[in-house]
Amino acid sequence: MSIGKVLIAAPIHTILSDGLIAAGYELVTEEKIMQAAACALVKDCVGIVTSTRLQLDKELLDAAPLLKWIGRMGSGMEVIDVPYAESKGIKCYGSPEGNSNAVAEHALGMLLSLNKKISLSNNEIRKGLWLRDENRGTELEGKTIGIIGFGHTGRALARKLGAFDMSILVYDKYTNDNMPDYVENCPDLQPIFDKADIISFHVPLQKDTIHYLNDSFITNMTKDFVVVNTSRGKVTDTNTLFKGLKTGKIKGACLDVWEEEPIDRMSAATKALLDEMVNLPNVIITPHIAGYSFEALFKMSETLLRKIVTG
Repeated sequence: MSIGKVLIAAPIHTILSDGLIAAGYELVTEEKIMQAAACALVKDCVGIVTSTRLQLDKELLDAAPLLKWIGRMGSGMEVIDVPYAESKGIKCYGSPEGNSNAVAEHALGMLLSLNKKISLSNNEIRKGLWLRDENRGTELEGKTIGIIGFGHTGRALARKLGAFDMSILVYDKYTNDNMPDYVENCPDLQPIFDKADIISFHVPLQKDTIHYLNDSFITNMTKDFVVVNTSRGKVTDTNTLFKGLKTGKIKGACLDVWEEEPIDRMSAATKALLDEMVNLPNVIITPHIAGYSFEALFKMSETLLRKIVTG
């Protein structure tokens, strides 16, 4: 006998679907469901598994009187009104540990591709161009990176960068615990402003991180620098980023996220800016896939199953 319905509103691995069924749940799978349809569907659901498609706001939560838990595939709980959910006795589970390695690998891959001009020169080869001097690369060794946000993903990236003989500065507003010996923990952003050649953002989206990269941030940076953002699009002010790229203060950008996603939901102004950015030789943009590896899908699903069943 079913112990209740669960709306699956995100791609998941079968380890999660099979595990939920084994635990007695009935699954309703609607990976591409829209907000209005979800409000109608959740009225008899005890659980919801989501990613970034739905906003679990007051309206949707009030439409689900039987809801007992929400499982978030990935990191970033901004899609859920967690305080309101918890006030209604709804448990909220995230799985940031499940895709942290995937995001860290992606950030490193984009950074290496940008610095060594791999994507750029590969595209030129496809056009019949063989340009060596123009594609002379830059090494990571000896450079200083500032990692802003030192949770699961920031730590995963730092572990990988430790092999590159870099100086790794980290700043996290919330934790100074268990810092590895290969990083320098910064009490504030000033050491990063003074020394960093590269900035990599790994922060959640909340009021104090919207447009973290803004005019003031860029002005405070002593060196010209590279930006890596695999967290949330609104962490960077895209207009400011574009201006920085045009002036040369920002030497390059690796972006897996955009202020408005996906392309078919972008305003005309945002789409026009994206079209300009993708044509810059020192910019790499990917479609929010950093944490979406095959392995990450399994690990996030396994993490959620464990938390839901034992929670």
